Amino acid sequence: MDVLKLYQETGALLEGHFLLRSGRHSPRFLQSVTLLQHPFYAEAVGQALGNLFEELKLDFVIGPAMGGVVLAFVTAKALGVRALFAEKDGQGGMYIREGLSVHPGERFLAVEDVVTTGGSVQKTIQAAQAKGAHCLAVGAIVDRSGGRSEFGVPFRALAQLDFPTYAPASCPLCQRGLPLQEV
Repeated sequence: MDVLKLYQETGALLEGHFLLRSGRHSPRFLQSVTLLQHPFYAEAVGQALGNLFEELKLDFVIGPAMGGVVLAFVTAKALGVRALFAEKDGQGGMYIREGLSVHPGERFLAVEDVVTTGGSVQKTIQAAQAKGAHCLAVGAIVDRSGGRSEFGVPFRALAQLDFPTYAPASCPLCQRGLPLQEV
């Protein structure tokens, strides 16, 4: 599966000058919600991601809200298990809302659309582990970490992309006067 082509076909690969959540700047940004709003593409991505983990005996797939909700659903559908999500708790962590059941001893796959630092998916894992579940693996559509994200379990992505990022003080896009867009 040519993931970059899917992002391009759906208009989800943005070019310009972007302020990333990390505070760094980048000339390219992957807007996964634009890709995943299309059921045909979302299901194809979920199936491909599920295929990477089909050997695991899982009870559920979980992703961070909001970006990981659709991805968790389509991946869980491909694997034939439940789909859950974790939400921000207002204190820098994440929690799993009442009504989404997690039982001690259950095994799960954590998914994220794009992993850059891995912070959101790590908080998602912690939310499920707090309920006694065990993370077996982490999956992503795109690994932007350059292989640097560590979760203590296998991590697989459909694609590895290396877009440049810059500290604001040394950003060539700023120096050229390009307007900065928050994403």
